Amino acid sequence: MEEERSYNFDGVSTNRLKQQLLEEIRKKDAVQLSIFELRHKITELEAKLNTDNEGSEWKTRYETQLELNDQLEKQIVYLKEKMEKIRGNSSDRLSSIRVYERMPVESLNTLLKQLEKEKRTLESQVKYYALKLEQESKAYQKINNERCTYLAEMSQGSGLHQVSKRQQMHQLPRMQENLVKTFNSRIYAYLHKDVFINVFIMAP
Repeated sequence: MEEERSYNFDGVSTNRLKQQLLEEIRKKDAVQLSIFELRHKITELEAKLNTDNEGSEWKTRYETQLELNDQLEKQIVYLKEKMEKIRGNSSDRLSSIRVYERMPVESLNTLLKQLEKEKRTLESQVKYYALKLEQESKAYQKINNERCTYLAEMSQGSGLHQVSKRQQMHQLPRMQENLVKTFNSRIYAYLHKDVFINVFIMAP
């Protein structure tokens, strides 16, 4: 009779505890899976966002473009200063004009063609660099948008993790209370069962 009472009590309470434990394990696995997926996504975004890599093609081209732009600006400033000096000094202007006056017509035509060729070359370079600058600006904007998306996803992932953690913390006291109630009810039934048996045996 003692073995039968022990078997009934232990069997029911153990199953109940196993169910609670399996449910907790399932929730824990779900949370760990979510964390793993978020970390994997973060790793992918970080690798994609690594703009500090010196071997990055877009960064190298962008820096090269900035350097070329700086050189062009310096040339523009130099030519403007030179033009101002020529305009301000009439003797220099006249001397330069006299040089051309002494040149033969064929040489002037050759010089004119050369200057026109240089002008076309410079215009082509300006268009090329303007197009490259526009492309690099778009590439930079794309990287910046991906960075913002990455930060937003990180923030959202952190928020989901905190919510899941708070839900688990809120559910823990209730689960403990349920386990205590189940245990107390089994103990109560077990004790009253003994009293009933004793009364039945002692009855005339």
